[in-house]
Amino acid sequence: MKKSLITGTTGMVGSHLAEYLLEKGEEVYGTRRWRSRMDNCKGFEDKINWVNMELQDAHSVRNAIEATKPDVIYHLAAQSYVVDSRDEPVATIDINTNGTIHLLESVKEMKRREDYNPIIHICSSSEVYGQVKEEEVPIKESNPFRPASPYAIGKLGADMAARWYYEEYDLKTIRTRMFTHTGPRRGDVFVVSAFAKQIAKIEKGLQKPIMEVGNLESVRTFADVRDTVHAYYLLTKHCNPGEVYNIGGNRTMKIGEMLDILLSFSPLESKIQIKVEPKLLRKTDVTLQIPDTTKFKKATGWNSPIPLEKTLEDTLNYWREEVK
Repeated sequence: MKKSLITGTTGMVGSHLAEYLLEKGEEVYGTRRWRSRMDNCKGFEDKINWVNMELQDAHSVRNAIEATKPDVIYHLAAQSYVVDSRDEPVATIDINTNGTIHLLESVKEMKRREDYNPIIHICSSSEVYGQVKEEEVPIKESNPFRPASPYAIGKLGADMAARWYYEEYDLKTIRTRMFTHTGPRRGDVFVVSAFAKQIAKIEKGLQKPIMEVGNLESVRTFADVRDTVHAYYLLTKHCNPGEVYNIGGNRTMKIGEMLDILLSFSPLESKIQIKVEPKLLRKTDVTLQIPDTTKFKKATGWNSPIPLEKTLEDTLNYWREEVK
C-alpha cells in the first residue's frame, strides 16, 4: 500500500487531498499543529495517521519525516494569506521558504544515511509571477518572476529551493504553480469564500444586505479544489522530478463576474447591495492571472471538469451550513 504524507492536512486543499487519497486506498499520514482546527477533516479524521509537525522547527520536521518514511510527500503547508503576509513578512517567509528547506534537508539527510528518496511535491503558487504584462498571457512556466507580496516571495524561495535540491542532491522534487482554486472548506479570508459567507449571513439575517468587496476588476482563472487534488495525484504518477508545472482551471473572468454568478444562487440577489471597501483594496495587486497549462495537461491528461457554477454553489451551501 502506497504511503503518502500531506503537510497542511487540515487546510482546504490538504483535507480534500487526504479524502481523495483515502478513497484511492492509500495509507495517509497528515501533519497538524497543536492548535490546528480539525473541522475540515470531519467524517474521515480517524482514517488519517496524524503526526505533529511545526514547519519552523527543523527538529519537528525531521521527526515527522523519519517517523513516517512516506513514498510521496505532498508539501502544502504554508502561511497562505497574502494580506496577513504584508503584516507578518518575516514569519511568512520563514514558514514558506525556510519551512520548505527544513523538509528538504530532512529528506536529504535520510537519503544520505539510508538511500531514502521519496517523491516530493512542492506546492508553489502562481503568485510568484506577480503582475504580468498583457502580452505575457497566458502565463507560461518560463515567465519572469515579479512577486508582489511577502507570501509570493516566500513561495518563490520554496520553489527555487526545491529546484536546487533536485539539481544538487538528486531529491525527487516536483513543483507546481497552482492558479486560483476554491471550493468548500476554503477559509473566509479568500475572495470566493468571503463573498459566499457574507451571502449566507445576509440570508440568515445576521448581516445587513450590504456586501463589502475589494477590487472587482481583477481577472482570475478559476479551478475547483476537487479538480486540484486530482491534479496533484496525477502529478506524482506522471510528472518528472526537477520540473515545474502550471496548473489552473479553464474559466477566466473578472472577480465581479464571479460575484454575479454567486449572487444568482441566492433568493435575495436583487436585495443585496455591493459596497467597495477601501481596506480590501491593495496598493500592489496581482490582477491578471491566466495560465498556460499545456505542459501539465500533456504530461498527465488532466482537465478541470467541475463547472465553476457548481464550485460556487457548493461553496455557498457550505457556508449556509457553517454560519450559525
